Amino acid sequence: MAEITAAAVRALRERTDLPMMRCKQALVEANGDEEKAIEILSSQTAKIKAKRAENATTEGRIFVAMKEDGSEAALVDFQCETAPVAGAEGFLKLGELMAEQLLNGPGAETPAELMSQEAPGQGGKTLQDLLDDLVNKIGEKFDVAFISRRKGPVGYYVHHDGKSGTLFQAEGETADQDILRDVAMHITALRPTYATTDEVSDEAVKAERDRLTQEALATGKPENIVSKIVDGRMKVFYQEQGVLEAQAFAKDETKTVGQILAEKKLKAKGFDTRVIG
Repeated sequence: MAEITAAAVRALRERTDLPMMRCKQALVEANGDEEKAIEILSSQTAKIKAKRAENATTEGRIFVAMKEDGSEAALVDFQCETAPVAGAEGFLKLGELMAEQLLNGPGAETPAELMSQEAPGQGGKTLQDLLDDLVNKIGEKFDVAFISRRKGPVGYYVHHDGKSGTLFQAEGETADQDILRDVAMHITALRPTYATTDEVSDEAVKAERDRLTQEALATGKPENIVSKIVDGRMKVFYQEQGVLEAQAFAKDETKTVGQILAEKKLKAKGFDTRVIG
């Protein structure tokens, strides 16, 4: 049995950033062979994942990376089990790297596809390699729950606790970051269902228009007036359906979100809102 010195344990800890006791145990099992000890430590990742597979990930953070001109942005919802881990340096760094790679890399349709890509500036390691290192170091379950990349004009908002946020996509010539961020903040707070009236099903719209028309006709008003009445009441319907552009703007309730955007020659196109916990 090889002697396991304190210096050997420290050296392994410096290479792996894992607790001293685990490093010592791995060296004992590897009979002092540092490379074999690293293999042993790496193999423990799968055991940790299996042990914690059923645990809930109710903590985490929303990460966003955006190009300087506001032409494109990427959002990553990265979750973990506990609040202290969500604030840990390794967790935050990995979340930022995921958002950066999603924005500047070839893109990805799924979290698994993103995680298979090389992490920016990490010596050829993939994002999954870094995540496995984090699992091995912290011993907790992690989940890349959602990813999105949208072309602009785009704006985003992430709440101060990092647990809720929105990536908002508009149509238009001007990437006015102030208004785009304000609309993203509005979405995060009020959580609309649709970006535009066009997204509400034709069946639902027709049914409501028919109902409102019959109600207005029953009052005896002429058809040309009825049409105007129905158009006005449909605005309320769209608000109730959770259409973003029809909602009163959170920072100025005298105008709708659609009106606020139109003032900047913009129109809502889509959004992704995430809430952790």
